[in-house]
Parts: sequence; C-alpha cells; structure tokens
Amino acid sequence: MSTDTLSTDTADAASGADPAEHRPESSGTGRRILVGAAVAVLLAAGVVGYGILTTPDEPKPVPTAAVTYEVHGSGTVKIDFIAHGKQTKSLTVSGSELPWRKDVEVALGTEPTVHIVLDGKGGDAGCAVAVRGKHVQRSTATGPYGRATCSAPLRPARNDSDPTSESGETS
Repeated sequence: MSTDTLSTDTADAASGADPAEHRPESSGTGRRILVGAAVAVLLAAGVVGYGILTTPDEPKPVPTAAVTYEVHGSGTVKIDFIAHGKQTKSLTVSGSELPWRKDVEVALGTEPTVHIVLDGKGGDAGCAVAVRGKHVQRSTATGPYGRATCSAPLRPARNDSDPTSESGETS
C-alpha cells in the first residue's frame, strides 16, 4: 500500500483553488516597513531638533583691559608681544626700528608680555608695559643679542573706594 503525499501546490491545483488565494499575504511585512520608516524619520527629526536647541549662543565677549607696549632706545630689535583678537595670541615684529609702540586689548586673567631681543650689532633698548594708562613694568637690554621682558598680570579694574592698587600696594 502506498500513500501518496500531495504538496500544497498539487493539493490546491487539485481542488481548483488559486494557490495565492489560499496563502495569506504577509500584510505584516508592509506594516513593519512603514513603522520602521516612521521611526527613522522621528529619530532624524529628534537629532536635528536636538542640534538646533543645543547650539550654543553667541560667545560672550571676554572682558579686556587696554595695554600699551613700548620699546625705546637704539639698535634693531625683534619684538614678541601678546595681543588679543578673537583669541589671545603672540605676535612677532622682526627688525623693528625704535621707538616702537603698540596699543592692544588683552583679556583679563592673562599676562600681557613684551619680549625684546637686540640683533648682533647690539645697542641699548628698553621695554615698558602700561595697563589702563598706568606704567606697570620696565626692563632694559644691552649689547649684542641683549634681551629684556616686561609683563604684568591683568586684574579687573580697581574700585576707586579700594585703597589697594593693581600691584597690591596700598596708597
């Protein structure tokens, strides 16, 4: 005795039914694709929204003080000094003839500095730093390759009712 096994296609064909009608169409797959696409769109919108909402505001201006650098004397010097733009940076002036002067704004909390180096011919040169119009430091360089540095810490403007000067001395 033999038993014949019919495949589903053969059984459907034998019954006269269309095989596509008998198998349920996977409508769940289409729904999953739509849900996945919606989730992807929502995630993308969330990332963009987070980026817009967390973008930092305009940077606040950094408080500064007026600083004047001066170099005087005889000879030719290389001058390095701290200047302030969007960021504090060091600038160099090579082979400068004297006298030389530069007014800059320097961020509070930094130390305005001018450094001079005489060339091989030597000479006598001096540097000075003034903060808010008040001379704070002077230094002198002499001879071939003589060097001098002038600097001063920047503190907030002093209160006129405070007897302590910027250098910490009392009046």
